[in-house]
Amino acid sequence: MKAKKKISRSPSKLVFQLSSWGSYLDEVAELETILARKPAELRLELVGIGEMPADTVLLIRSILLARSPRTRLVTHARSSLQGAAALVWLLGDQRFIREDARLCFRAAGPFENGESETSWQAPEPASEEELESADYVRVLQLINEFLPVRELAGKSIELPTLRQFGLVDSDRLDGVLHRLLTTPTPKPSAEPSSAHVPPEGVPSPQSLRSPGSTVPGSRRP
Repeated sequence: MKAKKKISRSPSKLVFQLSSWGSYLDEVAELETILARKPAELRLELVGIGEMPADTVLLIRSILLARSPRTRLVTHARSSLQGAAALVWLLGDQRFIREDARLCFRAAGPFENGESETSWQAPEPASEEELESADYVRVLQLINEFLPVRELAGKSIELPTLRQFGLVDSDRLDGVLHRLLTTPTPKPSAEPSSAHVPPEGVPSPQSLRSPGSTVPGSRRP
């Protein structure tokens, strides 16, 4: 009999150490390995100063979109994010960011020259630099699904703005909700109820009756 593939339902974590234009190929390979196990939750942490190549971010996005629908993605920005790296954070089902961290990305393509996205046509890439520019414009188009790129490009996007767009969660509130949702409801005790047992030192109604008295509504034999 063919053995069933084991599926991990425990949370997993992957940290991206951001540096100046690193390749991140090892992290991408590890990401695919983790998602192949179909964990219940994947936590992506982004830390460090640096940018991610737009092509790498688009590759990460394609891998994340192909994950099991049962795998919940949590993204946590431990540092400020520049350029295309902001899209990785935005892809989370739940997002956390350091209180004083921020997002920042530069304008390009239709977001730079005032053209509408529908009328703008990307030039046919003729060099590696032009190909990178085209990939970055694609990243901006995807970021624009979460934030208005034209208005925010070149600005420091801080926590209050991210909250205004409903993009960031409260660590404290989510911790409370998580405990409420995961703490099992205590089962009712099988012991007899003490509701009819008088407190210690208080006589029961039966002991207050005189030997010749009867219960109201009953007859003597």
